[in-house]
Amino acid sequence: MVPLSDITEVDYIWKNGELVPWAEATTHVLSHSLHYGSGVFEGIRCYKVPDEDKSYVFRLRDHMERLHRSCKIAQIELPYSVDELMDATLEVIRANRLPACYIRPLVYRGYGVMGVDPTGAPVDVVIAVWPWGAYLGAEALEKGIRIKTSSFARMHVNTLMSKAKAAGNYVNSVLAKMEVKQDGYDEALMLDTNGYVCEATGENFFIVRNGVIKTPPLTAILDGITRDSIIKIARDLGYTVEEQLFTRDEVYYADEAFFSGTAAELTPIRELDNRTIGEGHAGPVTKALQAAYFKAIKGQDPRYGHWLTNYKF
Repeated sequence: MVPLSDITEVDYIWKNGELVPWAEATTHVLSHSLHYGSGVFEGIRCYKVPDEDKSYVFRLRDHMERLHRSCKIAQIELPYSVDELMDATLEVIRANRLPACYIRPLVYRGYGVMGVDPTGAPVDVVIAVWPWGAYLGAEALEKGIRIKTSSFARMHVNTLMSKAKAAGNYVNSVLAKMEVKQDGYDEALMLDTNGYVCEATGENFFIVRNGVIKTPPLTAILDGITRDSIIKIARDLGYTVEEQLFTRDEVYYADEAFFSGTAAELTPIRELDNRTIGEGHAGPVTKALQAAYFKAIKGQDPRYGHWLTNYKF
């Protein structure tokens, strides 16, 4: 995994409608969202097409539409349309001459008011891009990772709004991630307040049993765009996908398990709570989905061409 301190600086960040030099893309320390976590964000990837001089941004429109939904839930007035945000994304990638990158749009309440009530705070919008490899490590995509059930439960649906990709929601994830990392694991598995398997700190979760793929329903989890992609791809490959509640002991005897997410892509899980999952490495279903997903994101499967925004660098 690439630690945040190792972010590769590039030339520009898009902020409030213009390209700003990386070091100058700053905000005031009394910005409202910095104190109260009321910003919303997205994570998107741009992939280079092998042996060609073009790249694809994966499901860019879907991500920007979700950003708008998050703003609606958080009652933040987003001053840019989906199309404007898409254009801005391509502009900042092109300005930084990046054939492949991670993309981080962020909408936050800036400097102007203090106190829990954000009324009157200005809204700032940024889109940052930088080169970023495999979030959980390149080897993890093949060998899988070790995970542990966190002592921190995912929030109840009426505690925080789970369908908003809101900055404040991730305090829960930060605590869970630090807890398991300090115990020597790669990632945390989160349960909901009723004890059912929910998701990871930044990824959706799947298991495979007797050829059937299961994933938690959209009750207390974020509606992941990669999750949605994997479900569609799996069904196109002929697999049965069931969205249902299950407990962690069902994970213990699953044949396979994996995470999905923009950063994590499709990462197999080899162990949960010191119990080996399946054969202890990526299983056949996981490998098939992984291969199909990587073909889709790189424009090598025409069935998913509508998910791709072409970008020539």
